Amino acid sequence: MRHDHDDIASLLEQVNHALNERIALKIQGGNTKAVLGRQVGGEVLDTRQHCGIISYDATELVLTARAGTPLIAIEAALEAEGQMLPFEPPHLGPEATIGGMVASGLSGPRRPWAGSTRDYVLGTRVITGHGKLLRFGGEVMKNVAGYDVSRLMAGSFGCLGLLTEISLKVLPKPRECVSLKLEMDTHQALAELAEWGQQPIPITAACHDGQFLHLRLEGGEGSVKSACQRLGGEALKGSYWAELREHQLPFFMSDKPLWRLSVPNNCPALSIPGKQLLDWGGAQRWLLSDAADEEVRNAVATLGGHATRYGETECPFHPLPAALLRYHQRLKQQLDPQGIFNPGRMYAEV
Repeated sequence: MRHDHDDIASLLEQVNHALNERIALKIQGGNTKAVLGRQVGGEVLDTRQHCGIISYDATELVLTARAGTPLIAIEAALEAEGQMLPFEPPHLGPEATIGGMVASGLSGPRRPWAGSTRDYVLGTRVITGHGKLLRFGGEVMKNVAGYDVSRLMAGSFGCLGLLTEISLKVLPKPRECVSLKLEMDTHQALAELAEWGQQPIPITAACHDGQFLHLRLEGGEGSVKSACQRLGGEALKGSYWAELREHQLPFFMSDKPLWRLSVPNNCPALSIPGKQLLDWGGAQRWLLSDAADEEVRNAVATLGGHATRYGETECPFHPLPAALLRYHQRLKQQLDPQGIFNPGRMYAEV
């Protein structure tokens, strides 16, 4: 695999061929996010030959790379400058690319405190369903035709166009980082997190497994040290947060269906059969359960949240209300009128 290669001509050719022949394209990089979304038919369009970091200005905190660039290469370049992707994107496999990172829009444990993938996308280049290569945004935020297209690409699972290039805002790594483990039940953990959220405690990750609350504290040496003294608990060693982000904790080793439940802050414990792991300080709950899809979705919707099912399934994402579905369809129609890009990956109707 070449580390720096502009393959734009061949990508444009493949898209225009698909338009002329009226065939669907299945866009993928490392294909590590295949566990999310509906199955897509069509000709595989592999972005990995279009790779390499185009520019990285550490003083301006801006990095621009081609979509097929491996995520590990991006993170290594940032690490060398003492910087990071603040939203901690899950790789879910060694082949993950920056294009797949943006297209899936997934964020790791730091999400509630630092923001999501979408919040850090400054600009993109996209091959649209009209067979044209267009630039949206740039190193500064800019929207086109009423939409901020670059941010719409985040989490669109390739349904709106083919990402070819991405500019991201990056941040310096915190000076100090300490993780703690405190023994308490779910009810107490949620109550403590709600209270700590009102105070200047530098928490940047919080996960409860039913018995222990795992916390990460980051920032200046003084504030981290005083928070540790105040909170107590024992030091948490090893790569807990990376294992949580990559679904490698023992919790995830199960043959039961995996759900990601997104719920409002300060939501009480959910009474759905199965095993739960509370992430994002309680705003994201991982669930392993044999319960019917309907039961899981209704329980979460009642609280104002939504549920996503991992693995092969007809309906992975929470069904959209009619008005929102029409909006998705209109957007798809504008950017991909022939419906060639990942048709049905998110919803059968899009």
